[in-house]
Amino acid sequence: MSGVVLGLALSGSALAGVDGSATLTSDYVWRGSSQTMEDPTVQAGAKLSSESGWYASVWGSGVSFEPDAGARSEFDIVAGWSGALAPDWALDVNLTHYLYPSTDVDLDWTELNSTLTWKERYWVSAGVSDDALASGRTGTYAQLGARLPLGEQWRIEGAVGHYWLDSAYADDYLHGQLSAIWKVHGPWELRLTAHDTDRAAKRLFGSNAGSRVEFAIQTTF
Repeated sequence: MSGVVLGLALSGSALAGVDGSATLTSDYVWRGSSQTMEDPTVQAGAKLSSESGWYASVWGSGVSFEPDAGARSEFDIVAGWSGALAPDWALDVNLTHYLYPSTDVDLDWTELNSTLTWKERYWVSAGVSDDALASGRTGTYAQLGARLPLGEQWRIEGAVGHYWLDSAYADDYLHGQLSAIWKVHGPWELRLTAHDTDRAAKRLFGSNAGSRVEFAIQTTF
């Protein structure tokens, strides 16, 4: 149903354009936990947006889980709206479907997300699902973040997130990350990110949680 509504919204307004991205990363870390068992992977995405703010996007990455359920790829299919609420405030609301093809078990699930941004530097986001991590139970995620430009080529970004999974896994956890980003040339960026989690994340995800460093090169087009 969301895809039909989004399709009608996009068809009823002028297209603003198509954007894409491609990334090579040393580790795919999602909410503090490695999704590739600390192995490198390639990621890519594309986004179709309208002038009214409606958009649809797809993003993909390699994955590797333990225990092995046969998943080798993840696709995030997103439908949403983003736009300015006031001169300094912007809002993004979307429905994200996490899809894992060719698995032995059903790992697919859906989450409603929203992000409120102030002056393009500070943000607060939240996500809620009644099937968190394909558990069949409720989970709620919240994050606070900030970015600090250091001239034209450098910036620092940091975020702290908390995932309430008491209903699904009888536990919740905290994680944080700090990134240094260098705009090398044109659309190319290098990113170095340090991640850390609390002990609860290690109880939930084992060695895939905890302290780790991720290096990535990314381009947009």
